[in-house]
Amino acid sequence: MLTDVTLTPLPMTLTKRDLVIRISEETGLIQQQVLTVVQKTLDYIADSLAKGDKVELRNFGVFEVKVRKARIGRNPNAPATDVPIPERSVVKFKPGKEMRGEVIKIPPKTPPPQTQPAP
Repeated sequence: MLTDVTLTPLPMTLTKRDLVIRISEETGLIQQQVLTVVQKTLDYIADSLAKGDKVELRNFGVFEVKVRKARIGRNPNAPATDVPIPERSVVKFKPGKEMRGEVIKIPPKTPPPQTQPAP
């Protein structure tokens, strides 16, 4: 017996390649030129963050390096054992106002209704 199933599309992952193709199509530039610009942009962002600098892209967001404090963790396989976790640097991203406004419009995911087996 077939039942009606409504499939919700899975969120797409936008890759660097996808960006290059879309920018190339919209601007008429050669894909290799676009790839070079995109890669250089990402390299400069990564280099700045590696130096501890903040990267602010207006209308997009801010990347910055934060230091997570040292803490004590637990091994789930041996809960009685404490595991020291050293402090470390992590990259944090705070979306800009426009991006936040667009993302907030996305409806929250609702779990699919539970189906009961037929008797």
